[in-house]
Amino acid sequence: MTEKRQLNIEVESMHYQKLLIAIDDDTTSSKRAFNYACTLAKAYQIPLGIVSILETGDLNIYQSLSPNVVEGRREEIAADLDVYVQKAKEFGVEDVTPILNEGNPGHVIVEEVIPSFQPDLVICGSKTKPSKHLIGTHASYLAKYAPCSVTVVR
Repeated sequence: MTEKRQLNIEVESMHYQKLLIAIDDDTTSSKRAFNYACTLAKAYQIPLGIVSILETGDLNIYQSLSPNVVEGRREEIAADLDVYVQKAKEFGVEDVTPILNEGNPGHVIVEEVIPSFQPDLVICGSKTKPSKHLIGTHASYLAKYAPCSVTVVR
């Protein structure tokens, strides 16, 4: 008869200090991730950063050389961020920061946004069908390289 092995495990409460939600054009996964992020930020009463990335690699050569096209897309993303900020505040999140950046979403979030904003949890959506143009497709990159915890919401 073998002896039962004893595990010395105690459950400890985890408390986050600052959250970052990555949103993109995939409204289904972004909405679910946003709902989750707002719920946590409100429950913990902590700051929430909302980041969206203008993927300059999505633009063709003509578009990328046209300042009007790039600026127009930047303005669209900024307007969308404003809506997310307003909705978070209406939900009861008191401290909300919009963050707009450009480049490859996974790389920019890991190398620029996280060091600057310093969240201890990043939340992002994930599409079930792969597409190189959405932050959700960068979820595995974030989970692998982010220096903090990452939650992927579907």
